Amino acid sequence: MPTDTATATTATATNGTTANGTSAHPPRPHPSSRPNFLVIVADDLGFSDTQPFGGEIATPNLQRLAAPAGALRFTGFHTASACSPTRAMLMSGTDNHLAGLGQMAETINRVPAYQGHEGYEGVLNDRVAALPELLKDAGYYTVMSGKWHLGLTEESSPAARGFDKSFALLPGAGNHYAYEPVVSNGEGPTIKMLPPLYAENGRKLPLDELPRPFYSSDVFATKLLQYLDEGDPAQPFFAYLPFTAPHWPLQADEAYVAKYAGRYDAGPRSLRLERLAALHRLGLVDAGVAAHPVTNVFGTADWDALDAAGRARSARLMEIYAAMVEQMDANIGRVLDWVERAGQLDNTFVIFMSDNGAEGALLEALPILGEQVQRAIAAHYDNSYENLGRANSFAWYGPEWAQAGTAPSRMYKAWITEGGIRCPLLLSWPAGLAGKRRGGDHGSGGVVHEFATVMDILPTFLDLAGARHPAPGPYRGREKVLAPRGRSWLPFLTGEAAAIHDPNAATGWELFGQRAVRQGDWKAVFIPGPLGPDRWQLYNLKDDPAELEDRAEEEKERLDKLIELWALYVAETGTVLPSKETIAARPGFGPR
Repeated sequence: MPTDTATATTATATNGTTANGTSAHPPRPHPSSRPNFLVIVADDLGFSDTQPFGGEIATPNLQRLAAPAGALRFTGFHTASACSPTRAMLMSGTDNHLAGLGQMAETINRVPAYQGHEGYEGVLNDRVAALPELLKDAGYYTVMSGKWHLGLTEESSPAARGFDKSFALLPGAGNHYAYEPVVSNGEGPTIKMLPPLYAENGRKLPLDELPRPFYSSDVFATKLLQYLDEGDPAQPFFAYLPFTAPHWPLQADEAYVAKYAGRYDAGPRSLRLERLAALHRLGLVDAGVAAHPVTNVFGTADWDALDAAGRARSARLMEIYAAMVEQMDANIGRVLDWVERAGQLDNTFVIFMSDNGAEGALLEALPILGEQVQRAIAAHYDNSYENLGRANSFAWYGPEWAQAGTAPSRMYKAWITEGGIRCPLLLSWPAGLAGKRRGGDHGSGGVVHEFATVMDILPTFLDLAGARHPAPGPYRGREKVLAPRGRSWLPFLTGEAAAIHDPNAATGWELFGQRAVRQGDWKAVFIPGPLGPDRWQLYNLKDDPAELEDRAEEEKERLDKLIELWALYVAETGTVLPSKETIAARPGFGPR
């Protein structure tokens, strides 16, 4: 079976290649009428960062994935506002408050009010049947390589939740070069919230057992290719490739960074206007849509207030960010090449998505945590301009660049507004989509504007695999498991249905005390003080996707109905609402 040669930072070719990197084996036979599944997740990617979504960053492999007649770009795809809750929804098909990540584990560990509640275990819990478990039971070969963020123990690892083979970074982020400074007092890790924990097939790996040289995107792709090569060619596969790029720390190989020298010298607001024009041109955003103004809740200096050195540093960080995205794309290309050489590209249902909006937080502004991070960086890292992007640097790019990536939406990651939860999704399935009529609201060029959620992916895959969900149970020794809350896309994709979700259905969100509920085009949002107005706001997203015009006063009856639906959502999901005191203290992750 085919595999791929390694890139510059993963110098050794693996199983099944000739010296020039071509396959030493014939293409895989067609496994069945059921498609393979490949899910690729970018970490904290902005809506318009890639070329298919109007970005200037070179992503030719995503472009080729979007080009065939059997490809779609979703503009109405929604996630949670942060990493692990989204991943819990992806793996379970249900709400994060039910699946074990009612808050991020890092927040649960810091806030006693969240501890001890069902749905707040901080891991993908046993109340849900995990997607790899279900597909494995349906006869699929299940493999993953990348970020897990759904549990740090062997019992909560990918190997314990249905993956036949797995290579995983267990926590929420890590140094992309697997660099960990030596701590003289032996108390490591240097960044307490990011222990360098890797596991392969459930076994923890010491850092000296990791592949070297190491760069996250390169190694994750190489491992996935190895596992695909080791599979049975007659068996359909589910491959999961969750990158840690472009999550901070911003780090990339210099050859990629050099391509963007000077590209961002005009600053984030100029880039934002450029991206918006591209979104309009591609039909991804209506030309008449106004963008939400750039907002800085941190009180730090904006681009216009920076001196020449400050601007040069800021632009350099965006150059590194862009390089991370391009380097990720290069590795996506390696995987797509393998699938194509295997003769399976047409029959592989490929999803590329981000797990939430772009990351606009300034870590130094986080209470308690920010001080710890700053001390660690000062003691163990070199964030000089010349060293930015290298293994022993640790930096992030801040709210203005993030809002260039989420425009026209409001804010970014950790916010329940559209900038935090509306994410790019690219779907490719030539065998199933080419020539098919698709219902619903979609424009030319394979653009779909339908509302969809990350919870929909599991029921869609089960439909395509011909598998049934086991709810209410029993399942794998568990007396009960929860049914998915998501809806299969298959009827919509084949033209049997005009929409994915019933317009009367309600979808709720909550994270870090921020709350939202949506029914049809209407969305109610509650952002606690001091960052928000501490009251419910109401927006018509069809007319106002940037959430600019609060309609709460003129549409009071509609808002009251949405608040009733919110209360129902809380009851159904067991959502724990933090007190005002907890929100004010903000001891965990959140918008600040």
